[in-house]
This record gives sequence, structure tokens and C-alpha cells, in this order.
Amino acid sequence: MLSVFWLIPACLVAGGMIGFTGGVLGIGGGLFAIPLLGLLLGYEQQAAQGTALIMVLPAVLLTVRKYHQHTPIAWRSAAAGALGSVLFTWLGALIALEVEPRLLRQIYAGFVFLIALFYFRESLGRRARQAPAGGYRNADDVARYRYFVVGVGAGLAGGIFGVGGSVLAVPFMTTFFHLRQTTAQALALTMIVPGTLVALLTYAWHGQAHGLVGIPLALGSLLCVPYGVRLAYALPEARLKLIFACMLLIIMALLLAKEAA
Repeated sequence: MLSVFWLIPACLVAGGMIGFTGGVLGIGGGLFAIPLLGLLLGYEQQAAQGTALIMVLPAVLLTVRKYHQHTPIAWRSAAAGALGSVLFTWLGALIALEVEPRLLRQIYAGFVFLIALFYFRESLGRRARQAPAGGYRNADDVARYRYFVVGVGAGLAGGIFGVGGSVLAVPFMTTFFHLRQTTAQALALTMIVPGTLVALLTYAWHGQAHGLVGIPLALGSLLCVPYGVRLAYALPEARLKLIFACMLLIIMALLLAKEAA
């Protein structure tokens, strides 16, 4: 019982920190929760991913609401992405549940590292100092079938890694659709909501989601998400991308620490 009394407050505090960070970066916070659950609580990769999803789903919903309050979300575009996300999230989750945990963790670390490299390039290179040629586009100016394709990739990544679909979708939309960082973050989170629910149900069905840890993480996260979103809109775009890249490298370091433990 003593361990429970220690565990729940610790998860509330950790959830608050993760929720704030997820609000700033538009990633739902699960990317941070997964390596922490593995490193601090000894969870295998699948259990860490499933438990993180308990926190991620309500945090994503609240983050979407806060982004929408700042700038209205293009719901039809997001729905096209969500349609592509749902089926492939389920497929990705089934794949992940069959992969050896250590291998899955290594693949996850590589995925995070590649995204971090992309954002360092975006934030420190010449492109960080200027808008795309022709300026930024409105989300509704992009054909909806393109969002469907993004949703397929985001859903597959989200299913395999438990989270991370928005991390894959955001750089794609900023680079090829020429959307603002915050617009892409809001759209990406909106389109992964149905897939996140599917992933959570799939992991829970296989006994890989633990509510004793996931629920207090979720409560702590919900308290701090609004402050993170507020900061995201106050930061210059290049700085936001640089913070994103640095946080991804921290995640990779945590994963490697678990690997070495």
C-alpha cells in the first residue's frame, strides 16, 4: 500500500510536466511518458506504450480544444486524416504486440532520432529564417486526399509506437503542405484522436494498459496542457521547432538509458 501512496502523487506530478510539454509541442506527451515508464517503473515497451495511451487520449482532446480556441481547426481536413488513421492504427498496434520488446524499443529510438534531426535542420538552417515560398497556406487549401495519406502514415506509426503519429504528421505538413507549425500540430492531433482510441482499446484488450499509473498521469496532464498550448502560440516558430528537436533527443537518451539498464 505504501508504494501506491507514493506512486499516485508521483504520477500526478509527472503527468503535469508531460502535459505541459505536450501542450507546447503538440504531441500529447506520450513520447515522454513511454521511456519514463520503462526506465523508472521497469515496464516492457508494449506495456509502457499502452499505459501512456491512457494519459494521451484525454490530453490530446484537451490540447485540440485549446488549439482550436486560438485558431479554428479545419475539421473536414482533419476528418480526412482521421479516416486514414483509424484502420492503420489498429494494424500497427497488432504488429507492435507481436514484436520483441527490446527490438521495438530500438526501432522507437531510431524513429525519434530521425524526427529530431529533421527539426534541427528546420530550426537552425536557412529555412528557419524565412517563410515558405508563397507564404504559409491555409489548411483548407490543401486537397483532402493528401490529409488521408498523412493519416495513414500517422496511424501506422501511432499503432506501432503507441504514440508518435502526430510527430510524423507535423513535419510532413509543414514541409510539403507549407502549414504553420501550430496549425500542423493542431491538425495532426485532431486526426489521430480516433486512432488513439483504437490503439488504447487494442493494447488494453491484450493486457498492456495499466490504469493505476495511466489515470493519475492523465489527471496531472490535463491540469497543465492549457499552459503549454498558451506558450506554443507565444514562441517564435523557429524556436518552437528547436525545442521540439531538443526534447526528442532527450526522449532518445531516456530510451537508450533503458536499453543500457
